[in-house]
Amino acid sequence: MRLAWLSWLARHFTEYGYSQGLLRASIGTSAVLVTAALVWFGVQHRNRPLAVALSGLVSALGIGWLAFH
Repeated sequence: MRLAWLSWLARHFTEYGYSQGLLRASIGTSAVLVTAALVWFGVQHRNRPLAVALSGLVSALGIGWLAFH
């Protein structure tokens, strides 16, 4: 599934905000993943399933926002 997602992203690379350059795309994606990791570590001690769900949601929303803006 990961390979299918990466191939889909590569096919549509120029259609989304990632076409502004590889450096900007990697900086934005890294910032989103760091934010998701902070959410994970912040919630992990209280409720692990909630931490997984929230970090996945933050990742999906963040990368989606980067892709379409």
